[in-house]
This record gives sequence, structure tokens and C-alpha cells, in this order.
Amino acid sequence: MAEKSSIFDMIGPVMIGPSSSHTAGVVRIARAAIRILGATPTEAVITFYNSFARTYEGHGSDRAIIAGLLDFKTDDLRIKESFDHARERGLKYTFKSVGNASTMHPNTIKLNLTAADGRQAEVIGQSRGGGVISIVEVDGFPSNFSANLHTLIIDADDVKGSIAFIANVIAHDDCNIATMNVSRKGRHDLARQFIEMDSGMRPITLEYLRQLSWVKNVIYIPNIDL
Repeated sequence: MAEKSSIFDMIGPVMIGPSSSHTAGVVRIARAAIRILGATPTEAVITFYNSFARTYEGHGSDRAIIAGLLDFKTDDLRIKESFDHARERGLKYTFKSVGNASTMHPNTIKLNLTAADGRQAEVIGQSRGGGVISIVEVDGFPSNFSANLHTLIIDADDVKGSIAFIANVIAHDDCNIATMNVSRKGRHDLARQFIEMDSGMRPITLEYLRQLSWVKNVIYIPNIDL
């Protein structure tokens, strides 16, 4: 399958800050992460890896990640004062850095997020340049989606035919699957599907999936740039 591209690959994003990798991409990683969490977090532990670990303060990645956690877009003028806005909204955050993680992409961020109701999510994202990102891991499950498309994340029992069944439901909603990544903890254990689609899903279809006895959780993330 050919590698996906977006308008960011051609002209770059409209953004606040000195670098699309260090600001726009970072904002987008955080905006994807809060949609995975399903809420604005009240606490965040943010780990910068490799080149990000050495430059996140000077290049404004620290302000950018907090702005994204507050759901500011890449061109939002409030990015520069995101620390002040976080304090006003009661978001507590901690920055960590790991300068030599040889197995990770140079511009990698890990977010450990907690919501007011106790929900938690761990999201690892990569900023690829030009505002393009890849969410490579969610709660320990390998993923690899861009958030440029509409994304469906499904936790389900590892039952025979489940992948084909869900793909058929999506097709009946007139949605075309662009990418699919499936991983599981073990045979007949919990499996997680990451499905990117060219168009959005209807609420009634999402509700149908949630009512299936073998489906444990459904997260739907519309294109974060819309």
C-alpha cells in the first residue's frame, strides 16, 4: 500500500511557532491524544525523546503540547500563552526527557493522560515534519495512524470473524477503509483495531457497534483538522 499523504506534505500547516515539527506536529499529537482519552485531561505526564528531548524548550514544543492538550489548533495565537491557559483550566503537567532512545523516531512524544473521572490513556506519537504525525502506540497496542482521516478504535474479544464483521458494518455505512491495524494481547484475549476511513461514520452505526456483546469499547476520532 502506498504511503499516505496530506496537504501538509505539500505546503505545510498554518501554524504558530518556529518549526512545523516542533509546534504544528506536536499540537496535532496532543489533539489526537485527548480524543483517544475522550476528555480534556486534568493531569499529563509528557515525555520528549531524542531530538525533542534536547530542543523542546527552545523550540516551543512544551507550549505546543500543552496547547494541543487544551485543544487549541495549530494556528491559534493562544499557543504562546498555553501555560497560563493550562493553569486557568486546572491542567497539571510534568515534563520529562529521554535523550537517547535508539529504537524511537527522533521526534517522539509519550503522553500519559488522566481525566477528571479517572480515565487514563497512554499515547506515543511521532512528528514527521510539515505538521504530519503518526500515532504509533495507544495503551501498549501498536497503532500507526495519522489523524488526517477519520479513525475508529475498537477493543473487542478475539473472536473468529470479528475483523470481517466490523469491516462489513463499515462498508454498509458507505465508508471506505484506508488502513487497518489489528493487534492483540494474546490468542483469544483482548484485540484492538485501528481503522482509518476516508469519510465519517453515522452515530447510529457507532452505537450499533457499541451494543455488540463482544465489543468492549469504541472510540471514534473524526479528522482532527476539520
